[in-house]
Order: sequence, then structure tokens, then C-alpha cells
Amino acid sequence: MKVYATKDIRNIVLLGHASCGKTTLAETMLFEGGGISRRGTVQGQNTISDHYEIEKDRGNSIFSSLMHVDWRGTKINIIDTPGYDDFVGEVISSLKVADTGVIVLNAQQGVEVGTELIWEYTEKFQTPVIFVVNQLDHEKANYEQTLEQAQARFGNKVIPMQYPLNAGDGFDTIVDVLKMVVYKFPADGGKPEKQEIPDSEKAKAEEMHQELVEAVAEYDDTLMEAFFEKGSLSEEELTKGLKLSMLNHQIFPLFCVSADKNMGSGRVMGFLNDIAPAPGEKSIELTNGEELACDENGPTVLFFYKTLSEPRLGEVSYFKVYSGSLNSGDELYNNRSSTSERLSQINIINGKQRDKVETLRAGDIGAIVKLKDTKSNDSLAKKGSDLAVIPIEYPAPRIRTAVGVADQKDLEKMMDGLKQLNKEDPTILVEQSPELKQIILSAQGELHLNIVKYRLEKLYNIQLEYSKPRIPYRETITKMANKSYRHKKQSGGSGQFGEVHMRVEPFTEGMPDPSGLTVRGTQEVPLKWGGKLVFYWCIVGGSIDAKYQNAIIKGITNTMENGPMTGSYVRDVRVCVYDGKMHAVDSNDMAFQLAASQCFKEAFKECSPAILEPVYDVEVLTPDSVMGDIMGDLQTRNAMIMGMDAKGHYQLIKAKIPLRELYKYSSSLRALSQGRAKHTRKFADYQPVTRDIQEQLVNAHNKEEVAV
Repeated sequence: MKVYATKDIRNIVLLGHASCGKTTLAETMLFEGGGISRRGTVQGQNTISDHYEIEKDRGNSIFSSLMHVDWRGTKINIIDTPGYDDFVGEVISSLKVADTGVIVLNAQQGVEVGTELIWEYTEKFQTPVIFVVNQLDHEKANYEQTLEQAQARFGNKVIPMQYPLNAGDGFDTIVDVLKMVVYKFPADGGKPEKQEIPDSEKAKAEEMHQELVEAVAEYDDTLMEAFFEKGSLSEEELTKGLKLSMLNHQIFPLFCVSADKNMGSGRVMGFLNDIAPAPGEKSIELTNGEELACDENGPTVLFFYKTLSEPRLGEVSYFKVYSGSLNSGDELYNNRSSTSERLSQINIINGKQRDKVETLRAGDIGAIVKLKDTKSNDSLAKKGSDLAVIPIEYPAPRIRTAVGVADQKDLEKMMDGLKQLNKEDPTILVEQSPELKQIILSAQGELHLNIVKYRLEKLYNIQLEYSKPRIPYRETITKMANKSYRHKKQSGGSGQFGEVHMRVEPFTEGMPDPSGLTVRGTQEVPLKWGGKLVFYWCIVGGSIDAKYQNAIIKGITNTMENGPMTGSYVRDVRVCVYDGKMHAVDSNDMAFQLAASQCFKEAFKECSPAILEPVYDVEVLTPDSVMGDIMGDLQTRNAMIMGMDAKGHYQLIKAKIPLRELYKYSSSLRALSQGRAKHTRKFADYQPVTRDIQEQLVNAHNKEEVAV
């Protein structure tokens, strides 16, 4: 296998909304480059990219897929990504290792909401981007509208390199304003005939070419001087300017294709080869704050961006060589796990096909099977080195469900399977919640959950059950109360005796010390479930020995783990122990722990207790056409609208919504908007529930207690 130098490598990621044609474009690019001899189709279930059974069954991508092709001596690594936002983890991890993003637009639909969300990630990674308007052969194709929407959303930095001459059923001609030539394709696609631009199009093409030249010259002083001198730029100057502009996120070239008919993809590949940045033209930031150049002569550093479990093969770990060269048999060190890994068999990947290679140089992407203790987001380097790539940050989940199995003997298999899926997809989170007494599975959407269920049932032969998750309510108080309690027990021999007097009141940051009491000591107890217990020791005259302080605190915190109203955790309380009694023989830690627990419980009930519920900051990105329906639905969910902003030709609604109202919200939103609206959520804070809901929760808890 050929070993490619860093300068001869291009890493691209295909991005776009579902059904825009990314997988078909990938297939066509492989065919054009001679990587395959026959193009597969999504309908025929025989594409190189979508090779998993679940992808064939569903007819869309679920996983990112790595492929490669040699184009005139350059290795183009192609990563095809899913279009559904539920699989955003695959998109983000692919963007991490790509050097150019190819955003595919559907000429029928224009800029869709999935494109909007993907754009935000390209901005975050500062990934150079080109746009490809696909499906120009469709009868409803509208190039002008698609270009207008792209420029409205992403700015006039979107510069067309081409435009179609006859979009629609008879599409076969592209006018290239970069090279100032016409490409005329045969009916079955493939290699086009180059023609002169017809007189009817010359004025338009020349105007667009001039706009392109001016845009390129605008961002470079040297090119601007050359432009003023000559009124134009040479092909070499244009190439240099386009590359710099792409690297600096100043220009986003736009191309025309019909991936299905194999028209225009060769020109896109030529542009990627000639102008798109090579890996060595961009450095990467490390965890130690330094910048690492992508240099094949530098220290060897690998970053693992993806893990997949393959039947009969085990874990396959995908990586990018960010620096140096990787040779078969090299031993590198993982600082996170403090383990060495011997990389004995390096593979390059084409869908499900793996080919063994001896060397990969900086910038290249490959895979290794069965590493000891290296997972996604890990870096490998030489032992003693602190060179590690900054890990990927994944978005917070947008849906949660309780998960269980029909047969309890399958519980262990289910947990093993969920842990493996989390390894493969870090946007899947699993929590065994002792508070809720449920296993909570969090994901990106209903489709994401369905795929988890499908995979676990197929791989582990178990039957998964989803149910409504409980809400992690909290209890607190709203006013002060004083209470005393004596614990006394005598049953032969030494007994138990402890008496405490305490003041219980709400705690807020910055509140003054308790009035009327002499403070001898203060202790803040951060609670693992959030909030605080602030404890004041106000004993004067030795009525309780200070050695019992910890026992009293333990009694209080034990009670706070099972709140008196609903059994929920208690938070944000201040307790002052100001009096009590002890016995020289019968007092001990257990006696004071029990006395403090009961005293706190009784005082709590007299402090006007309140139940708090988790409230989330929710952002909904929606087209104008369905905004009214979405706003109406939000009102039924007790949402507090915090604001609305225009975002391109979409509207961004910001709201605060109780978690209890967010169950299956992603599914409702998809139904309301026909899949055109998306949402994100993030925990905000805890807020008091209304009186009627509080009564319902207390009554339900009391019934459960009686039933037990």
C-alpha cells in the first residue's frame, strides 16, 4: 500500500440534513476516483458507506463511515455522516478530524434545519467549508432559491464557483465561473465535455467571476495590490487566495452536482485536491495549551475519535495521526489510563473493508483492532510526553427514559450492552439512579432511543422495556422553626440518651449569622445532589459535648436523603443546635444521631416545606411556518418564554420548561414541524412547584408508603 506524505492527504467530511444525498455523493466520488468499479445505491443497499444491516434496513446512515480514494496522487479520506440530528455525536467526532467540511444542500429543500445545526459545529471547529448543491436533476430543483437561502443564513461569504444552466429534469450542463468554462455531461453522467461559455451566458459568468476575484482579493493585501494593478488575478493567485480564505473562514465556495447521475463530482474532487487545505496547513490545540503542527517529522501523536464493536472482530478504534509517523509495531502511551499500547496492525478503511498498512504519516486516518485500554477521545504519544489533543465536547442529551428488561436475569447483559454503546457513542448516557430507583437512559432523540433498543435486542437477544422516568424533585423549606427532641431507650444494661434543640431555617447565600444565638462553630456541608446544609454549633455551657457534633450532622444528612414530604432529597437548609442534654453513661453517637434525625424531621414539617422541580433552559430552532403551533404547544407545557431571535430564515425560541413537561418533547416537536424544527436543553435550576402539584406529589408518596 502506498504511503502518502502529509501534503498529499485531504480529509473531508460530508455533512448535511437527512436525504440530501451525502451517501450517494460519497459513492460517486469513490467511483470517479477509481476506488470502486461500480456505483452502489441506497435503494439497492449496496453502498460502501452504509454497510451495517440497520442502515440497509432503514435506508439512511446511522454511523459515520470512513472511506478513501486516490485522486491524481492525493489521498482523499472521506467521512460520510448521518443526517439526522439524533446522531450528532457521529458528526462532531468526524468534524474533529476533518480538514474540510463539504455541506451538501438539497436543491429541492434549500437550507434545512439540520444544515443550520451542523453549521454551528463547523463554526466551533473553524472547519474550512465548501457547499455542494445536489439533486439538481430533480424536477423541483431550485438552484437560485438554494443559493439565496445559503447566503441569507451563512452570509455573502458563500461564493458560487458554478451555476447550472438547466436545473430540473434535463439537467446536464454546469457553467464554471472559476475556470470560465462550461461542463456538458453525457446522459448517463461521467466525464463531461468542456465547452466555451455561450454568448447568452457570458455577461452573467463574467460578472460572477469578477465578484469571485474581488472577494478573494479582499482578504489579502498582496492580492488586493495585484488586483488593483491588473484588474484581475491569475489562476495561481486565485488558488492561493481561495486556500487562505477557506482556512480563515472568509469564503465558502459553492458547487453544483447531481450525485445520482454522476454529474459534477469530479470537479468537486479536483477543487478539494488543488485548493482545499492539507492537514499540515492547520495546527491543533493541545491540553497543555500548546499548538501542535501536523508535521510528519514531529513527535508521534494519535487522537482516537471513534470506537465501534464489530461482530467476530471486537472493538475497532479509529484515529488520526496528528503528528509524526505511525509504524506497525510502535508502542505509545496513554496518559489517561496510564497504559502502553502496542499498535501491531494498522488498517486503512473503506466502509467495512480493512486493508493492512505498515505506515501512516501525519494527517492520515486509520483504524486499529483490540486495543487494551484506549477509547474515544484518548490521545497516544511517547511515554513521558504530555502531548494530548483536547477531547471532543459532546452536546447534552435531549431525551430521557427509564430502561429495564422483560426478564430480570437479562439485567446484567443489558448494562454491559449499554456501557458498550456509551463507549461507541458518548452522547448516550446511562445512570443507575438510587434516588429514582430506576436506570435512566439519556440520548439525543426518540430515533436515537429506538436505535439503542434495536441494537441491544439484536446483539444480546434481550427484550428492552422503556418507561416514563421519575422526576428528581427536591424538598426545601420557606420559614424558620425551633424544635426539640429527646431520644431515650432503656432495655437492660446501658441505654441510649440524647436530647437536641435546634433551629431549622431556609439557607440562602450571604445571609447573616443567626440572631439571638452564640455561634461556637460553623460547618458547610455541600450535598452531592446539589445545594447545601449549613450547620451552626451554638451550645453554651456544655449541655452537649462537642464530640457529638458529627453524629448530629450525620443524623440530619441521613434524613435529608429521604425528605419528609415525598422522599426526595432535601437541600438549602441551615440548622443551629443551641441546646440539649446528655447522660454520662447512656449518651453515645447513635443516640444523638437518632435524636437529631427525628428533631430535624419534625421541625422540617413546621417550616412551610416546598417541593422544587428541575427546570431546563430550552432552545427551539423552527421555521416561521410552524412557529405558531410550536408556541401553542410550549404554552401547554408550562413554558416561560424568555425571548425569540431570528436565526437566518429560522426563529430561535428560548424558554424555561419544567423537566416533567419535557417527556418525549423531541417526538412531539418532530411531529409538529415534520422534522424541520430541533431543540436543545440544559439544566437551569430548581423552582417551586405549584400548590396543586405539591399536593398531588405528597398524596402519591403517602399512598406508596401505605402500600409498602
